[in-house]
Amino acid sequence: MNSSLVEDGKEIGFILQFIGSPFCQKEDRMTELAVLDRTFQIIIRRLIKTGQAPHYTEIAAELNLPVEEGRKALHDLFFPGFPGWFLPNTDYISSFAPFSNLPTQYRITIDGEQKWFGQ
Repeated sequence: MNSSLVEDGKEIGFILQFIGSPFCQKEDRMTELAVLDRTFQIIIRRLIKTGQAPHYTEIAAELNLPVEEGRKALHDLFFPGFPGWFLPNTDYISSFAPFSNLPTQYRITIDGEQKWFGQ
């Protein structure tokens, strides 16, 4: 994993690739880029640390935002082309590259500890 993707404020990584997409141009849907970056950071760090993705209420708390704005930030991050998805008809993160929040046949073990699953 590119460590620059998890360093606050230094690089927003691949999110910039999609800034020109039609989805991101809709002002009513676009969350501020810094908030999207922080949302990404919160999710990837939680997955690395615990093997589980946070709920949008936890994301909102870490962003110091109202719950609905945290939910919006999460959904805005998962724009078309983003390598992650929700469980159908929910706000639960199912997969967030390169991790799966659900058990898969792709178990990831580091230093004898297996708490991650791959996509």
